[in-house]
Amino acid sequence: MNDTPVSPVTLSTPGPVDRSARVYVAGHRGLVGGAVWRHLEAEGFTNLLGANSSELDLRDRSAVFAFMDKHRPEVVIDAAARVGGIHANNTYPAEFLSDNLLIQVNLMDAANAVDVERLMFLGSSCIYPKFAQQPIREDSLLTGALEPTNDAYAIAKISGIMQVQASRRQYDRRWISAMPTNLYGPGDNFHPENSHVMPALIRRLHEAKEQHLPEVVIWGTGTPRREFLHVDDLASAVLFLLENYDSPQTINVGVGEDVSIRELAELVARTVGYEGTLTQDVSKPDGTPRKLLDVSRLNSLGWTARIPLEQGVAQTYEWYVNHLSQLRAK
Repeated sequence: MNDTPVSPVTLSTPGPVDRSARVYVAGHRGLVGGAVWRHLEAEGFTNLLGANSSELDLRDRSAVFAFMDKHRPEVVIDAAARVGGIHANNTYPAEFLSDNLLIQVNLMDAANAVDVERLMFLGSSCIYPKFAQQPIREDSLLTGALEPTNDAYAIAKISGIMQVQASRRQYDRRWISAMPTNLYGPGDNFHPENSHVMPALIRRLHEAKEQHLPEVVIWGTGTPRREFLHVDDLASAVLFLLENYDSPQTINVGVGEDVSIRELAELVARTVGYEGTLTQDVSKPDGTPRKLLDVSRLNSLGWTARIPLEQGVAQTYEWYVNHLSQLRAK
């Protein structure tokens, strides 16, 4: 990896997005897309476009082209993806690769076909090498081997970055990509096997409290460190970047601080009110040892995350409890 300091961000400013512009939020029913939709509504956007999976399968190329031709959005935010935690990524790598490639390629090709000027592609911090120097700078991309448990998903997201860059070169678009760190918040997936670490811990510890279990087993050693960004903060960053960032290089979105998985489990236990013992199952995989993003480029533009982890976990747990009836039906 190149150890020279990253140059300050110098680029032309795209300027404000017209609040009456047609903005298509792909994946608007998901964790990220839902937060983006709420934020745009709060910011005064009046012409938001969305379609759930039963209305539009983004893996269906002809359907995507027809949708884009009909609605002609001026801005596209790609928050659509097949996502999951370490278990899901490790169990279904073929689907994670093919589904995400199809979604991205169809959406961006169709956006080019109708001359969409501004597009935001959202990826994931798993694009970076497993042993990248910490905190991870954007220029560490493609400098080392990926974490094997989620390499298929990572390759798909790297391809998305490349497609954004190719579209900028060939069509002179103001398309950008951003790589968020680990996300959490209201609307997350709390599936017992296929969820990410934060919602998985919330569910397991809540159920352990309800069932008066004396012990909860946590996967792995508990030593890996992760950075957690509230999805409402990401939604704020999405609009900020659309209006203030115009570069082919992807940009990190995070908080600049991390915690160990053990520390996170203890925080969730306190939030939930679980008073039993937390035990580590060291036979389970840890994944990447540490994944902390360098967010200095984004901070230099004037944006920083605002929601502290403790507050965000409490808010997410409150949402989970209030939606238990719907979640248990799934």
